[in-house]
Amino acid sequence: MRIAKFLVSILLPSLFATTLLAQPYPSKPVRLLVPFGPGGVGDITSRAVMQKMSESIGQQIIIDNRPSAGGIVATETVAKSEPDGYTLYLMNNTNAVSAAMFKKLPYDTVKDFETVSTIGGFSIVVLVSPDSPAKTIKELISLAKASSGKFNIGSINIGTTQHLSAELFKSIGGLDITSVPFNNTAGVLTALRGGSVQVAMEFLPPVLGQIRANTLRAVAVSSMTRSPMLPNVPTLHESGLADYEVNSWNGIAVAAKTPKAIVARLNKEIHAAVNSPLIAQRFQELGVSQNLSTPEGMRKLMVEEIAKWNALIDKTKIQRL
Repeated sequence: MRIAKFLVSILLPSLFATTLLAQPYPSKPVRLLVPFGPGGVGDITSRAVMQKMSESIGQQIIIDNRPSAGGIVATETVAKSEPDGYTLYLMNNTNAVSAAMFKKLPYDTVKDFETVSTIGGFSIVVLVSPDSPAKTIKELISLAKASSGKFNIGSINIGTTQHLSAELFKSIGGLDITSVPFNNTAGVLTALRGGSVQVAMEFLPPVLGQIRANTLRAVAVSSMTRSPMLPNVPTLHESGLADYEVNSWNGIAVAAKTPKAIVARLNKEIHAAVNSPLIAQRFQELGVSQNLSTPEGMRKLMVEEIAKWNALIDKTKIQRL
């Protein structure tokens, strides 16, 4: 009898685990952690994709917004979650920036995650006010160099992609101008229109409408190729800043050691959702380009982005946080 009880105590957990593994994925609702508040471009695009995916997989995908500096709270939560595919993470270029900017993080941005697929991408845009005399990057750089120290460049908080993009612009352009950080995009644009900053760097989607309405002037975009949303606006690379390239992106990741079959299933569902006509149209309205990858491709992108921002921070001697 004792032997029988002993065998049962050993076998039951194993049988239970086997039963769980035998259940088709997903067999319950899935949760997506978003490292910023609702209403932003990343949040809106991920909601659209997840809604489309939920129809396909037959399970609800719950959006869980967890804003924090550098997205650390949401990122740590997913890194320490069960590797079962039921907790997803909206990974983005901010994760690469944080990996470079922060001296220590409570997770390893590369090792603690299985990357699934990128979803969308968008450029940083160089902005001036409509009445600025600078209509090209060459004119903007000449104006900055002739300003006798009275030329400022605005972006949101120190350590963000926008801020580091501005530092890269200064570095490649050979500019000795002052970077002015703001808490949000509205603050940047108010300062630009008011003249306290003469140029600004911001993601394209939140300012696309104002560029089209001519209340802001786009001088260049940060991608290596022109944005399909602004085909007449040149890139920084073709404007004379050789090899300047910054692309904002987002994608889906899960905890490390998530089974490859689940990662493959999620990759397949993401691709199907993003390629659907409904999502393609929504992305275009938001100023976001469809940008899909393999799991390996997304991991390669993350590693390269971390190395790129580390090199810039070292070169420009930005103090790490």
